[in-house]
Amino acid sequence: MGEPLLSVENLRVAYPYQRGGGEPAWAIDGVSFTLQPGERLGLVGESGCGKSTLGRAAMRLLPACSRIEGRVTFAGQSVFDLTPAQLRRFRGEAVALVFQDPMTRLDPLMTIGDHCVETLLSHQPQLSRRQAKEKAIETLAAVKIPASRWSQYPHEFSGGMRQRVAIALALMLEPRMIVADEPTTSLDVTVSAEIMQELTRLCRERELALLLISHDLAMVGEYCDRIAVMYFGKMVETGTTESVFKNPQHEYTKSLLQAALHIQASGNTAGGGQSGPQPAPEGQTPLLRVRDLKQHYTLEPNFLERLFSKQDQTIKAVDGVSLELYAGEILGLVGESGCGKSTLSRTILQLIRPTGGQVEFLGEDLTRLSSGSVRQRRRQMQMVFQDPHACLNPMMTVGQSVADPLFIHKLASPAEAKVRVTDMLERVGLTPAEFYDRYPSELSGGQQQRVAIARALITRPRLVICDEPVSMLDASVQTQVLQLMLELKREFDLTYLFITHDLWLARFLCDRIAVMNAGQIVEMGQTREIFARPQHPYTQKLLQAAPLLARTG
Repeated sequence: MGEPLLSVENLRVAYPYQRGGGEPAWAIDGVSFTLQPGERLGLVGESGCGKSTLGRAAMRLLPACSRIEGRVTFAGQSVFDLTPAQLRRFRGEAVALVFQDPMTRLDPLMTIGDHCVETLLSHQPQLSRRQAKEKAIETLAAVKIPASRWSQYPHEFSGGMRQRVAIALALMLEPRMIVADEPTTSLDVTVSAEIMQELTRLCRERELALLLISHDLAMVGEYCDRIAVMYFGKMVETGTTESVFKNPQHEYTKSLLQAALHIQASGNTAGGGQSGPQPAPEGQTPLLRVRDLKQHYTLEPNFLERLFSKQDQTIKAVDGVSLELYAGEILGLVGESGCGKSTLSRTILQLIRPTGGQVEFLGEDLTRLSSGSVRQRRRQMQMVFQDPHACLNPMMTVGQSVADPLFIHKLASPAEAKVRVTDMLERVGLTPAEFYDRYPSELSGGQQQRVAIARALITRPRLVICDEPVSMLDASVQTQVLQLMLELKREFDLTYLFITHDLWLARFLCDRIAVMNAGQIVEMGQTREIFARPQHPYTQKLLQAAPLLARTG
């Protein structure tokens, strides 16, 4: 085996502004590993264990006042000794980083085309704009972004499509190594599989190294040669993927695998299927009824496009969706990114008004109500979002964030609110004395999501719409949050519309599943039936693409 492409030796990293004095709190503590050209290393561990810090340290993206010890070399050259000019070439041309949140990579004031051209011309000024555009369109096509979206802005894309753009930007300069930090967290199984297969192919053909940071053990097992497990800043276990999965040595590795296997366990034994409600009895009125719901968007063409284009500029994000949701039920909504799942949820809540159709909640058509009346009804309908950090005000404490809906709906005085918030924090597993006065930035991802759940439930809603609520969490924290949601469902008599791209989560949690594709529901049925006998070709494709731990090793 030749000289490694990347070598990390006894790396230690402490962030600035540690509270108090004394010995720093090491986010990374004595980590060493190597990565060969063309090798794929999966880095797994719970949120806050130091995975992302390690990736950023390898690219010198940490705050300037961070305390760093140890050595990182790339192709034999010390990364910490690079000059500013060398460092600029190093990032992008030698090593590219794909972030978890694509909006940290994309400028909201620039079109997707502008992002691509700027990236190429800043590193390859010899290209003409026409050549840069041709290369960019070719790269975007590889991640399933059509040329027709060239002039659109990031906010006009779904979360998954924005991530595809971010991955395309990373591939644009043909780097020798990619650091991918949760690159497919917001993507559905089919697109995730396509992108990982594409990255794997590039690794083979170009001897492109991949450091894949992920909490998805099944994906790491399917696409990585080796696996490294991190726990509290230390690398506690490394080895070939097959050996680690078949014979884990460290107790933490065993707990991670056990949690992931629990979610993927055969049968629907969590909240749906056996213990959940069966198909609605005759005569029962649904809690929510959606009829022929449409949400169409018209792209704003420029003058030349209006003059010469004969293409339909309408995007049918939701196109004639009908479904019924009964009290106490968990309905899973699955489908690829950009298929309209999140748009459907926001249209149901009337956060955006539909182009057509009806949304009946508790027998009342919400589409006919005024904004004020809808706001009153929304007390009974709450939402838990994918990214809890984005939906929690960073300037408000946990107690203030959870109490806020009570004040918005005028449901409690300040004294009453404090009592109710304290009770709710206890219920979601957060000790009030420890968490009430904390800010979101002081919490882990799992703790933030518990706060978001508490905030959603504080008004005692009947319906909770969960939009990818655990997709950003590692397997062990996922299991904790899902079990919490099931306990709260029983205690508060909740009904869930659970939106996810993770089919195993849907099978674990849901009574029924609706499969969405291109704005339409193509198949709906009992969870066991969907998994045992999928009828629609798209459903069959989703199931075949979903990574499964049993297939790895």
